[in-house]
Amino acid sequence: MIEWLRDIVDFELFSWDNGKHHLVLGNILLILVMFAIAKGVLLLIEKVINRRVKKFRVDEGRGYAIYQLTSYFVYTITVLLAFDFAGFHITVILASSTALLVGLGLGLQDVFKDWVAGFVLLAERSITAGDIVEVDGIVGEIEQVGLRTTIMKTRDDIILVLPNSKLTSNYVINWTQNGKTTRFALEVGVAYGSDTSKVKELLLEAAREHNQVNKHPAPLIHFEDFGNSSLDFKLLFFSNELFRIERIKSDLRFSIDKKFREHKVTIPFPQRDLWIRNDVNVQKDATQ
Repeated sequence: MIEWLRDIVDFELFSWDNGKHHLVLGNILLILVMFAIAKGVLLLIEKVINRRVKKFRVDEGRGYAIYQLTSYFVYTITVLLAFDFAGFHITVILASSTALLVGLGLGLQDVFKDWVAGFVLLAERSITAGDIVEVDGIVGEIEQVGLRTTIMKTRDDIILVLPNSKLTSNYVINWTQNGKTTRFALEVGVAYGSDTSKVKELLLEAAREHNQVNKHPAPLIHFEDFGNSSLDFKLLFFSNELFRIERIKSDLRFSIDKKFREHKVTIPFPQRDLWIRNDVNVQKDATQ
């Protein structure tokens, strides 16, 4: 029985370098065991991190970043050990493949740049899973930060796959970097002659009635300017609903329009005074 198992383990799959190196079935089994152990270690680490996140109320993004970096480290070590057990000496391969590596480096420079950016994002945690960000005018929620790409879901439930280098080199707004509460603005103009105190009261009333507008800090009104055709106001309010904020703004606009109609407050349209010059009279005056 033992001899039969030994024959199976020592079964040669192939050899190279004139028979100096062999790859046997036992090496493959050992490599599989190594990856299974690495997977088990990562599962254990993930449980520990999740437990500490719940128990000590650690930021979920920080726990995710720690797990991702740890998983990359564990799998890198496992792959290197697997090559070594399989008989592939990494130093020899690198030394004998310099030209190939140079060609790969030139062809995959964007990929390497994304990998470096991925490590930067995971280490600095400037962007992490669950954050609401704005990239090139598109607002979305970060689903996953990988080593090369980041997955973002937009407000239209469209999944965008962004290269990590785009997030480190471009201008990115992180709405949740300083917390889950953010201030938003809604602009509205009313006709000249309107009761400004009443306008302020109605705007605040519309904001306070919405259940997803925070009571603290309280909404406030700014009288922005005397516009060309209207008195310009700005409703400032705070909300924890960052991802679907456009829906809240729409609800507020409906409510404001209804209240304005009930209290005879007019939202004006742009107006222009047109003066027509009588060129005939001008020409007569010029000839005289």
